[in-house]
Amino acid sequence: MGMSGRPKTRYAKSGEVNIAYQVVGEGPRDLVFVPGWVSNIEVFWEEPSVVRFLERLASFARLILFDKRGTGLSDRVADMPALEVRMDDVRAVMDAVGSREAAVFGYSEGGQMCALFAATHRVRTSALIMHGSYARLLAAADYPWGRSPELMDERIETYLREWGGPVGIDVRAPTMAGDPRFCDWWARLLRHGASPAAAAGLLRMNCDIDIRDVLASIQVPTLILHPRGDQTVDVHAGRLLAGRIPGARYVELPGKDHLPFCDDADAVLDEIEEFLTGVRRGPEPDRVLATVMFVDVVDATRKASELGDHRWRDLLVAFQGLVREHVTRFRGREIDSAGDGLLATFDGPARAVRAAAAVGVDVRRLGLDVRAGLHTGECEVIGAKLGGVAVHIGARITALATAGEVLVSSTVRDLVAGSGLRFADRGLHALKGVPGDWHIFAVETN
Repeated sequence: MGMSGRPKTRYAKSGEVNIAYQVVGEGPRDLVFVPGWVSNIEVFWEEPSVVRFLERLASFARLILFDKRGTGLSDRVADMPALEVRMDDVRAVMDAVGSREAAVFGYSEGGQMCALFAATHRVRTSALIMHGSYARLLAAADYPWGRSPELMDERIETYLREWGGPVGIDVRAPTMAGDPRFCDWWARLLRHGASPAAAAGLLRMNCDIDIRDVLASIQVPTLILHPRGDQTVDVHAGRLLAGRIPGARYVELPGKDHLPFCDDADAVLDEIEEFLTGVRRGPEPDRVLATVMFVDVVDATRKASELGDHRWRDLLVAFQGLVREHVTRFRGREIDSAGDGLLATFDGPARAVRAAAAVGVDVRRLGLDVRAGLHTGECEVIGAKLGGVAVHIGARITALATAGEVLVSSTVRDLVAGSGLRFADRGLHALKGVPGDWHIFAVETN
């Protein structure tokens, strides 16, 4: 989406308390984001991973963020109020921005607040989303995976003693705990989120809350997300929520970060987007300009039947080894080697052409003929693979080539001007599944 500066912070009145909020994006549905323990909606925008997370949410919804009373930029309060009082802050912010109905998304303790809001304000809640959340924090006879009161006391003591530094990052975002920049940001978020006493007060109050009896009365579409290795809130807490909320969709994520904007962020966002919109777009693919080179064996089927399976397999291994040598020599990168062909990419089109020509000459000593096709265009990076129209075009051009031929698109020819490579015009061709006519050239190897 790309932010033009940071969103403005405004205030809504909830009883006598002023609640700081922001609105981001203009999507077709409203989404209220309720943070965990402590937050500061302006410090959020100082960390790239959080910005990316919030911008993606704001790409399919009007995103409404706020700091709970007693935290962040909202009014400080004398004592930490009960959950239902804080829950009213959601309603106050929705009223202030003219939102009649919204999906509510909370992580950690924010999820608890959202669940209570959804159960209480059915008509104002279109959906409920909880991440790394729980019905209660402390262990009980019928809740063995909760925390012991001793552990909580110990943790609160640690927080009071170490407030100011990146306290708690090791259990909230273990994958980021080794990143000094992220740790500095986390420490700043905590300092700007609450005073040490307020943070401890919040934790103590959270220990008294149990919403298990409320869960069965939640009547809105619900998505429960929980990292399997969550070291702050045991995964059983998420499973219990999903089991008790009627019709809840439950997705267990592979990671171990309690915070939703760390390692699992794309998976979290994909699930939320699909749940709210019915469509899973996935993150915007990274795009790179690359020259794709397809090389494949001509008459492979006939060769295979002549040689028999074993000899043919050995020959293919030798062929692929030889192609790889040239790909490496010309600083390319192998993307795929399916069957009797190989796909590689190069960041320079002239090197790609020279690699293809060298392969064509060299494979003859194996008794093989190959053909090659090249095109330069924008490719989508999908993990270690490449996709996109440029790859299709490269494959279609290869299909036009005859034995020993290296064919290129006019894009490649135009980009290698001045490189000393020479081409013969092969005219215009329609490429299957690709619009328009394509001007194709053959590399002259002499």
